Amino acid sequence: MIKPMRNTVRTTSVVLIISCALALCLNACKVGKNYQRPQLNLPDKYRNEITPADSVGIGNIYWKDFFVDSTLQTLIDTAIVYNYDMRKALKNIQIANEQVLQAKAEFLPEINANIATIERNFRSENFYSTPTAKWYDGRGKTAPKNMYTYTPQHSSGLSLSWELDIWGKMRRLNESTLAQYLQTYEARKLLQTQLVADVAEGYYNLLMLDAQLEVAQRNLQLTDSTLRIVQLQRDAGKATSLAIQQTKSQLLAAKALIPQLQREVVIQENGLRALAGQLPDSIRRSASLTDFLIEDSVSAGVPLYMVSHRPDVKASELALRAANADVGVAQAYRYPTLMIEAEGGVNSMLPANWVKIPGSLFGGLVGSLTAPILNKRKIKTDIEVAKLERDKAEIDFQQTVLDAVNEVTNALVTIKKLQEEYDIAEERVKVTQLGIRQARLLFKANYADYLEIITAQQNAIDSELELVSLKQQLLLARVELYRALGGGWQG
Repeated sequence: MIKPMRNTVRTTSVVLIISCALALCLNACKVGKNYQRPQLNLPDKYRNEITPADSVGIGNIYWKDFFVDSTLQTLIDTAIVYNYDMRKALKNIQIANEQVLQAKAEFLPEINANIATIERNFRSENFYSTPTAKWYDGRGKTAPKNMYTYTPQHSSGLSLSWELDIWGKMRRLNESTLAQYLQTYEARKLLQTQLVADVAEGYYNLLMLDAQLEVAQRNLQLTDSTLRIVQLQRDAGKATSLAIQQTKSQLLAAKALIPQLQREVVIQENGLRALAGQLPDSIRRSASLTDFLIEDSVSAGVPLYMVSHRPDVKASELALRAANADVGVAQAYRYPTLMIEAEGGVNSMLPANWVKIPGSLFGGLVGSLTAPILNKRKIKTDIEVAKLERDKAEIDFQQTVLDAVNEVTNALVTIKKLQEEYDIAEERVKVTQLGIRQARLLFKANYADYLEIITAQQNAIDSELELVSLKQQLLLARVELYRALGGGWQG
């Protein structure tokens, strides 16, 4: 009984050795092409900008060095840890890590254990064969006319199944899964860059509202002072009741602006707290908008640098890598598959002989090489679709790079032109402040009427509010440039 099994194993081993040798010979013929980055044709500098070739730009700065305000740093730190989208991104990374481990395990054989299988087949008298003689004759019994035991089996053993990666299908599958895993890291970086920018923009907007509220309160005091002057002029017969009404109307307009700004302050505070995953509450300020200096120069780096720095660009290129590997996986199904299967254990028809060794031993080793011939064009369709998906991924990658260059270019020109507007607005504030003083002096000397005072004050508050808004926009433009250059995920 044992001898034939040894002969079978020896014969199958020869077949297995030949199959493995064939696999090693064919192993050099891998499916699919290795990834190569497509030609991007990026310029050496941004529009109207002269950038040194060795510059990497402000996008390489750690966000705590870029945002030095202590309150803003605390808000960003809290948001990175407790923001709900960031927490979900970490879970996505963990999921992708499990998928990578699964892809790596595809190279290993699959082994299953049969702990204990008891099988009984029952047949009737008119079945094509006769009852099992050893089962009934050994017990001195006669097989029943109906539903007698035909083939009882008791077995335990191990089975092994292993697909050899002849054409590199599993290698390409592993390459695709790894690229998708790295995409989750880039997705988290991209989310963090946007989150850092959103928190910074919200904080600067909050400081702008504080500054506007201060301007509005100062304007209310100034208008109230003007109203008292007009009332004195009326009592002296130098002004009319219409002047009182017009000045009171301006006073009420200035007064109404205060609760409006206070409402916006509370809403902005709640929005910042929500970004940080916190319940609504007030936010302590460690600085005012006037404490922030506007730097004249910025460094954007060369456009090619963004290809290896911006998370969305890197994620898009990883998607292209995965799509390129998927083409190889699809092509692999066109070629033969080499499978090695082995099985061994103990088997007996009688429970008493189940573990009698070597009499109950059995084993088998099979090597198979199978190839598809006709499958209704399914493989060809899968290959062509995979190639088209790769082409789409390449288009997406090029589009992402183009969008990135445009975003940086727009941010640069925005900073440049906003700085010019800010300089003009500063000059206008000085002129309108001088206009208020002159109008009040002329009004007291009866060389100007109340309308000129009202107009001068309105011009002054408009210019101050505009200056505050422009400073906030300048700060936001720098934040946008920092985000567009991929800054915010470092550290």
